[in-house]
Amino acid sequence: MFLKRLIVGEMQANCYIVADDKKAMVIDPGEEGERILKVIRQNLLEVLSIVNTHAHIDHIGANDLIRKETRAPLLIHSDDIPLLKSAELNLSEGMGNEALFSPADKTVKEREEIKLGRLIFQVLHTPGHTPGSICLYGEGVLFSGDTLFANFVGRFDLPGSSFEALKNSFVEKLLKLPDEVIVYPGHGPKTTIGKERRTNPFINELLKK
Repeated sequence: MFLKRLIVGEMQANCYIVADDKKAMVIDPGEEGERILKVIRQNLLEVLSIVNTHAHIDHIGANDLIRKETRAPLLIHSDDIPLLKSAELNLSEGMGNEALFSPADKTVKEREEIKLGRLIFQVLHTPGHTPGSICLYGEGVLFSGDTLFANFVGRFDLPGSSFEALKNSFVEKLLKLPDEVIVYPGHGPKTTIGKERRTNPFINELLKK
């Protein structure tokens, strides 16, 4: 598996380029589209899809540029479609740079599979940080967006977020995954499900309430 992490934009979001046999997907192209495209071109990758784990500005800022240059479809959960069309909901309004984005080409749903060569990733709908937050799980890894970080969890005090939904996402989805699964979050360093299960204080607090 080809896996490249790029830390992009003012909010230091993680953009991931994942590929097998030159077939690639771009996860959360938040900013610095030309840097992302440079990696794609240098590695002669064919981008089959662009996936937003959720539609906050720091994860979608380069959506339209990457789509234009690669002609790859944008995939997002249907519950986050309103965020693409609202500067308030995608948080760009609060950052002083109101931004609206083109509609997604395709919506994804729970348990849907995204295939790249021999690689298969399954969509897990994990609402809480946003209504349409998703994680991608497969090949021993989890791309967790802003649902789970190393020693932290996604915020649930933003427009459209929900404490109860986030708690349910952990109980019903993420904490049922094997300990050895490597987690690649939307910000910060990688971790594992087992480590977060044992040491993440926010997960413990989340489950107490």
